Amino acid sequence: MAIATVDAILDRACMGYDLSPSEGVTLLKQSHPNIITEIRNTADKLRQQQVGNTVTYVINRNINFTNICEQHCSFCAFRRDEGDRDAYWLDWAQIREKTTDAVKRGATEICMQGGLNPEAKIDGRSLNYYMKLVETIKQGFPQLHLHAFSPQEIQFIARLDGISYSEVITALGNAGVGSMPGTAAEVLNDSVRKILCPEKIDTNTWLEIVETAHKLGLTTTSTMLSGHIETPEQQIEHLEKLRLLQQRAIANNYPTRITEFILLPFVGKEAPKPLRRRVGRDQPLLEEALLLTAVARIYLGNYIINHQPSWVKLGLGGATEALKWGCNDIGGTLMEEHITTMAGAIGGTCMEVADLESAIASLSRPYKQRDTLYRIL
Repeated sequence: MAIATVDAILDRACMGYDLSPSEGVTLLKQSHPNIITEIRNTADKLRQQQVGNTVTYVINRNINFTNICEQHCSFCAFRRDEGDRDAYWLDWAQIREKTTDAVKRGATEICMQGGLNPEAKIDGRSLNYYMKLVETIKQGFPQLHLHAFSPQEIQFIARLDGISYSEVITALGNAGVGSMPGTAAEVLNDSVRKILCPEKIDTNTWLEIVETAHKLGLTTTSTMLSGHIETPEQQIEHLEKLRLLQQRAIANNYPTRITEFILLPFVGKEAPKPLRRRVGRDQPLLEEALLLTAVARIYLGNYIINHQPSWVKLGLGGATEALKWGCNDIGGTLMEEHITTMAGAIGGTCMEVADLESAIASLSRPYKQRDTLYRIL
């Protein structure tokens, strides 16, 4: 692709026009260092225009309440079958203990997700179990924002209990869930999903559940699991679906919408062997992740303005570098993280506030603590 063509795409982006899918693919297929630098610079310029220079972070704790799961995703090293030696299922006292510790350490958010355990029921209903999880946290700490339960978990509860997505989302929201993680998206292309996560919800179901949440007033995030078997065309297809989803929320004046986009580069060190062999590497390629980070800012930034890297997957150094490629948020402290760490990620399980602030300051950018909904604290 000639430099002039890429320059024209980037110029249009700087004037506020939306990229077409073909233009997005064109940017992702660039390899010349000078052109990639221009893409990075454009993403960084748009980031500054759309959200300013301040880099935000959140003090949060991640609680994965069980690793027992009925599904067998080809990238997952976290799941276990009930009865496995290292299978676990946290009880209510353990949930309270982790939450109490998080509050003592300044957390404003609990992020909670877990495996799909069919035995997770109270009085025969899965919804009762999930509501008890919420109430266990919110009764003791009503001030905490609970960022919990992906679209996959919503579908799981609805299927087991024979109720609608709306009923599940409404009940959990009334119990105290404040927002929905946009995980389980992986890549929003069903041919990829049939290989990557064949038992998971399909693309349209993921989109339907997220849009239902927006209609009902529950804010969501969005993610992409990248760098495995997907093509640049499929990456852009994913971004296009997210952009259309957000555009509908805006056009229809839904009470909530997507707050952020998080790129989650694939970590394969401990993943099941068939996918590891197919991908051919254990850790993400930083160069690929950074280019996709920049293109995501250019593609989504008019609608989804907050972009976050994953220090768990890229390491703090890689996440800091991503702040030059269109990201304006460095994520949360997490305090503990199991799913990516068990896949063999290099970033660790906990980040101190001082380390996040120091990383941001190394770029001569100001930093501020935020809450889950990107309100500055």
